[in-house]
Amino acid sequence: MKKTIQAIYKRYVIDAMSAMALGLFSSLIIGTILDQMGKIPYLGILREFAAVAMSPYVVGTAIGLAVASGLNAAKLALFSAAVCGAVGNKLAGPLGAFFAAVAGAEIGMWIYGKTRLDILAVPGTAIIAGGLVATVLSGPINAAIAALQEFVEVATLLQPIPMGIVLSVVFGMVLTAPISSAALAAVVFTVPGEQVLSPGLQLAAGAATVGCCAQMVGFAVASYRENGVSGLVSQGIGTSMLQFGNIMAKPIIWLPPTIASAITGPMATTWFQMTNMPGAYAGMGTSGLVGQVGTFLAMTDQSLLSVVLRVLLLHFILPAAITLAISEGMRKLGWIKYGDMALAGARQATPKPDNVEEDTNEQ
Repeated sequence: MKKTIQAIYKRYVIDAMSAMALGLFSSLIIGTILDQMGKIPYLGILREFAAVAMSPYVVGTAIGLAVASGLNAAKLALFSAAVCGAVGNKLAGPLGAFFAAVAGAEIGMWIYGKTRLDILAVPGTAIIAGGLVATVLSGPINAAIAALQEFVEVATLLQPIPMGIVLSVVFGMVLTAPISSAALAAVVFTVPGEQVLSPGLQLAAGAATVGCCAQMVGFAVASYRENGVSGLVSQGIGTSMLQFGNIMAKPIIWLPPTIASAITGPMATTWFQMTNMPGAYAGMGTSGLVGQVGTFLAMTDQSLLSVVLRVLLLHFILPAAITLAISEGMRKLGWIKYGDMALAGARQATPKPDNVEEDTNEQ
């Protein structure tokens, strides 16, 4: 039973949802960036490309293809899931696209090879199944998301400090865990038909971004002695998910960047008033600097210098300084030992000091 639950979790939460984020990047996110670039003189044609990339059917199709790819669907099932994703996104946004694509891909794979009419049977049953799932779930999904967004909106405006802590910590930990924080952000911070988030959701997205940055930058800096420059780059602008195996072996190493996110999150919702764009931007942190792009796009009405300074401080400097200070203190206490944060295959930056014993969890 336990193995079955683990297999289901891995297939649908880790594999499918992580792949869903790739679909969002390839459509909605890049479309938004191109739309802004199109405002530059002589680059107006980019806005035409962006309009197509950001359209609901294209975003849904990209999610459908990505999810089916993550599930290793056969070609006919994969292409059929693209249609399911388009239907799901139209009816219930990114989450609707996800469920519709999963249903279409799984039904398509189940049908595949069972008849001599695969060319008709697979896409036909897959699209019907995905469409029905999207139709049935659209009401509950839309109602649940609307309620969650209303809660986040009101709570963030009324209680910016505790909400800043919660949002920053949750999104940061989701980013480091094998779950897609980008997909979560796309669900929470996407309002159908709206190009700009309400004030509370804008602040919430800013706090979520800061929390993701704290995990990525924090782990990159704290583990530099074990992983060197390659580890700094792979975690700092790649993903802190690389540390998850080490976290499972020694959970205490997750504490320093999480504390950093709890400190910087409420700073983002109060003193610094950080915001971000609708969609998946807030769940990206410093990965490919997408979180920073979203921040600049969301704060174009403010002084560029002011935004740059706030981004440098809350997205990079404070997460690095706080995490490093806490992790070094924990190393001196013996709670974290050399090698606890070493990435598999990474070149260790400095030799292990002679007076430091190897930890049993050293990678």
